[in-house]
Amino acid sequence: MTSVLDHPLVSSRYFFPQTTRFADPFFVDCGDARLGCFFRHNHPGAPVIVHFHGNGETVADYLPDFADEIDAMGLNLLLAEYRGYGISTGKPLLGRMLDDVEHVVRAVGLPPGQLVFFGRSVGSLFAIHAISRFPDAGGLIIESGIADPLERLLLRVHPAELGVSMSDIEEEIGRRMNHRHTLSAYAGPVLVMHTRCDGLIDVSHAERLAAWAGGPVTLKIFERGDHNLILEVNRREYFPAVADFIDTVEKCRGKAPGCPAGGAPQIP
Repeated sequence: MTSVLDHPLVSSRYFFPQTTRFADPFFVDCGDARLGCFFRHNHPGAPVIVHFHGNGETVADYLPDFADEIDAMGLNLLLAEYRGYGISTGKPLLGRMLDDVEHVVRAVGLPPGQLVFFGRSVGSLFAIHAISRFPDAGGLIIESGIADPLERLLLRVHPAELGVSMSDIEEEIGRRMNHRHTLSAYAGPVLVMHTRCDGLIDVSHAERLAAWAGGPVTLKIFERGDHNLILEVNRREYFPAVADFIDTVEKCRGKAPGCPAGGAPQIP
């Protein structure tokens, strides 16, 4: 049975795919689509950041700058691409894009404990889904993320247009993207980053995501920048926040001394 999340109206109104190219792609086979990702593994034994980008972006937007910053931290990086974006085949269908997450993660070829999932904006849907599929992952970073997928979807489509009732779409999103349940069940460390001036996804989303985390959580609210300039404007704080979080991830691997307890968010 086809998921309502794969309805063509959801695809056409919610996603904004672009075609871009870059050298040495890392292809991931998802059966009916081939994803053109990027994988840099220069630091054996170090964590791998598995990054899911925002809606109007592609993997190429994170090359070379973001990738070089992560490499300079001594970390490995997989930039995940979506079907229909960049050099990937297929169409951006939300339900199938959620299914693609498991293929991407398994393509890394490492235990989940060595992976840190990182989702920016719409990419938070896929990073949090990755946690639901791989609850032993080393950590989770959410930047400008979405706490309520139903809210975001209803900004673009009405259930009647999809041929379903409100309860039908609520049930499907609750089944596939219950962020509160996923985060509450996850015991690993979580970093939530947002700007107070985000005019697309209100900062309250970050506050909810952090409050739901079942493990140690850090909530980093930047006072400058907007949804699309959060990294550029806050670069001097942004990457150190990521580096500090990775230190927490390393301390929490195997419950080493120094791993903070879960509970209320730490707000630096």
